[in-house]
Amino acid sequence: MKKRVLAVLLALTMIMTGTAMANTLADIVQRGELRVAVQSGAAPYAFVDKNGDHTGSMVDFAKDMADRMGVKLKILDFDWDGLIPALLSGKADILAADMTPTLKRHLKITFCDPWYYVQPCVFTTNDATFLKPEDVNKPDVTVGVLLGSTGETIAKQYLPNAQIKTYKGGGRMIVQALLAGHVDAGVNDDLAVLTVLPDFPPKSVRLLDRRLGQGKDPLAFAVRHESVNLWQWINLYFAFARSDGSYDKNIKYWMESTDWKKDH
Repeated sequence: MKKRVLAVLLALTMIMTGTAMANTLADIVQRGELRVAVQSGAAPYAFVDKNGDHTGSMVDFAKDMADRMGVKLKILDFDWDGLIPALLSGKADILAADMTPTLKRHLKITFCDPWYYVQPCVFTTNDATFLKPEDVNKPDVTVGVLLGSTGETIAKQYLPNAQIKTYKGGGRMIVQALLAGHVDAGVNDDLAVLTVLPDFPPKSVRLLDRRLGQGKDPLAFAVRHESVNLWQWINLYFAFARSDGSYDKNIKYWMESTDWKKDH
């Protein structure tokens, strides 16, 4: 009898807990605040501008989401390796970073539909002799990557003979390490590299013509597994944003030009 009662209580607890967890969207509206975790060092996705304000493509999308929800936006800044823990702990409702959905990551968090696609690349100094990725895949070559990034995974997969050196922070860190002579080449998504190059001496860094991997990698917002209604809402949001032109406006400004550099 006791076992039966305990089983019923456990079932009720699981149902109540699941129901509470599933109401993430209702909690945000009731709270009046959408909390979004970003990594502010990854222009044009998310960064702190010259006025000290959080901005970037993903931040603008998050602002638009909050506006359409009728709530305030709270941006929470974390290092790359702190983004997923921040989401899982409940500090943030949404993870907004230039993160690629992978099977391993999906064991912990749920990714929304991709909102953009990028392609991994190898970059090096302009005077280096590397012409193709195979030239970098040697034991005496050190390749810089961002810790925990897809670039790190791809570098280990396609450049197994090279020495991989990891850095914490945004893509700028690898370019700085390259120009300082700490690494011979770097691996990151092509947009992240091209975006920061204007901040360094002209023609000091170049991308190898051939990209790494089999194709372009998707980028996606993420939520906790139990936040099903928020996951559905974000997917619906991007459908509306694409239909009313706000998506194209964001992409053209942040991803397809460098006009934002003058404003931020």
